[in-house]
Amino acid sequence: MANKAEAHWAKTKSLMFLTLAIWFFFSIVIFMFGSSLNNASFLGYPLAYYMCAQGSLGAFVILIFWSSGRQNKIDEEHGYGEDD
Repeated sequence: MANKAEAHWAKTKSLMFLTLAIWFFFSIVIFMFGSSLNNASFLGYPLAYYMCAQGSLGAFVILIFWSSGRQNKIDEEHGYGEDD
């Protein structure tokens, strides 16, 4: 039982750190380079403006659904799913 719980926690922890790294990238790193991102454009808007207005919000929504799905797979793999 302890090995199953430890393996579950190890995978959950690695998913958490990966999710936090992606969140950090889209919430901090993108905006640190805003002036250089303005050289490129997306849908006719400077890239930094687009990332502030829409891009990061979209990335956060996708990140929520992605990490939730991955956590469900980890839970089911180790016998902690909702049906178990």
